[in-house]
Amino acid sequence: MSLAAYCVICCRRIGTSTPPPKSNTYWKDIRNIIKFTGSLILGGSLFLTYEVLALKKSLTLDTQVVEREKMKSYIYLHTVSLDKRENHGLTYQARKELHKAVRRVLATSAKILRGPFADTLGAADVEDHECAVWLLLRRSRSDDGRARLQAVQDMSEARRWHDYQYRTIAQACDLRTLIGLARSKESDLRFFLPPPPLPPLKEDSSLEEELRYLLASLPQTELDECIQYFTSLALSESSQSLAAQKGGLWCFGGNGLPYAESFGEVPSATVEIFCLEALVKHSEIPTHCDKIEANGGLQLLQRLHQLHEDSPKIQRNIMRIIGNMALNEHLHSTIVRSGWVSILAKAMKSPYIMEASHAARTLANLDRETVQEKYQDGVYVLHPQCRTSQPIKADVLFIHGLMGAAFKTWRQQDSDQVLTEKVSGDETRYTTCWPKTWLAGDCPALRIISVEYDTSLSDWRARCPMERKSIAFRSNELLRKLRAAGIGDRPLIWVSHSMGGLLVKKMLLEASQKPEMSTIINNTRGVIFYSVPHHGTHLADYSVNVRYLLFPSLEVKELSKDSPALKVLQDDFLEFAKDRNFQVLSFVETLPTSIGSMIKLHVVPVESADLGIGDLIPVDVNHLNICKPKEKDAFLYQRTLQFIRETLAKDLEN
Repeated sequence: MSLAAYCVICCRRIGTSTPPPKSNTYWKDIRNIIKFTGSLILGGSLFLTYEVLALKKSLTLDTQVVEREKMKSYIYLHTVSLDKRENHGLTYQARKELHKAVRRVLATSAKILRGPFADTLGAADVEDHECAVWLLLRRSRSDDGRARLQAVQDMSEARRWHDYQYRTIAQACDLRTLIGLARSKESDLRFFLPPPPLPPLKEDSSLEEELRYLLASLPQTELDECIQYFTSLALSESSQSLAAQKGGLWCFGGNGLPYAESFGEVPSATVEIFCLEALVKHSEIPTHCDKIEANGGLQLLQRLHQLHEDSPKIQRNIMRIIGNMALNEHLHSTIVRSGWVSILAKAMKSPYIMEASHAARTLANLDRETVQEKYQDGVYVLHPQCRTSQPIKADVLFIHGLMGAAFKTWRQQDSDQVLTEKVSGDETRYTTCWPKTWLAGDCPALRIISVEYDTSLSDWRARCPMERKSIAFRSNELLRKLRAAGIGDRPLIWVSHSMGGLLVKKMLLEASQKPEMSTIINNTRGVIFYSVPHHGTHLADYSVNVRYLLFPSLEVKELSKDSPALKVLQDDFLEFAKDRNFQVLSFVETLPTSIGSMIKLHVVPVESADLGIGDLIPVDVNHLNICKPKEKDAFLYQRTLQFIRETLAKDLEN
């Protein structure tokens, strides 16, 4: 019997309405057809019959595959693709069958010739047209770390795959690979499964009540006074009775002056915000993170995230909680299964720096494959936020002042020209955070970190114990977080604005007294101060009433010219810096700053900004704009860049 006749008989047999027998003969017939088709290809001719193309209709469904899929947490639903390449007509089926035949020929040739991929190809029990995808998946689970990383990189760089191939990766990859893809800059969002359906709220329960139930389920004993304050405030208030009485205030070193001329206008606050602030504090305690997860917190926070997409404050606090929970490695699989990685991967591509940076922090804490450091609440990597092959040789650390922020304090100074350029999207001309864009572009070998300490604690309305507002308390808390983030493992430059410079001095002095922090001292190369009041501020010259309006009482006392603590800090640091031979660069404002519509004040005069060592450069700007260059070519930025390059020259060359 000829091969052609055999092919036709086989096709007709499996094309009948009678279900094929569950025997090896049935599959042997199909293999023979494919082998025959492959032999025709090798012979230089093509022979495809209608019966071969009709195989798809005649094959029965493998119920074992269905059962395996049912065991997975959730899967993609089939949708009709609008992509012409996804056409599943005769042309597509013909290409698929030919692809199978060619793959078998190549696999056989590889075995005969003992090619490098022979064993791998022969062991892959998958559809041949998907072999490239499954090879990458297999390598992503290799015992060889380099092979795993390369496989994830190859996946992320895929550009011409079909939709089903992305779906295959999304469905089949492990936790480690999924997080790697989320942290890869060019990854397609189709790699990430949509979050699973959220469970319904309890009967006769609102989202506000669910949040309060979650908060009430957490341990309420043996908490510090600050967590107790936030928890009791959230549990005692309701949406009907809550009205946070916030008056006008202005705090030292801030990035804005929200001085209210009238105390009659009271902004409203929601129970959700107060509950989230309390949950942020609880999520800093590992055992409380376990309780949050066990009581459905991951799903509840996801529902809140969806509901308040237009509220940056709520979104920010939710991301802070998830980022804190990600510090606990035993919760990683639960966080991934709950669908948060797809949300974070999307946020990583956001043009808004705050959203992208919060997502980057959480994903870095989830990525134990390439990240050894742990980024605690308020510590953000501005560069690099994604996985990179660029070796990092040094760190630059940014510390804002009171009422400042990790991102906005370091934005570009607004002007009429700059405002018109925002639309262009050209970050070389306008940026909302110059360390992330300008500095990272000019010095890609740097890890750039910005910290944010809890400025709400400095509110004139006492919300937490007074001692938490002191420079000593804040410096100890930040020092611990920075060491966990690996600060001190590389050469380091500190950059500070206003009161942030006092924190830097205090942290360095504290580190010099602790053996476990010695690497921070040994690797510190230099410090940049933007209008830091080393010798106090003229604000203390105002009357007691005005002074207490502008500042919390403790901050006023510590920043006064007659403050004993400030004088001791200055004297000790000056001696310490001279002994360690730190490089120092200081800038100082020469213009007064408007506080509301009634007060203009030269916040930090030249004599107060003079540390006593290093260069001191006066700049014709006010206190708020001293750390905000007008443009990339501006003197403020270029002189800062020069200092960083010169101070780290030897480290960056090695």
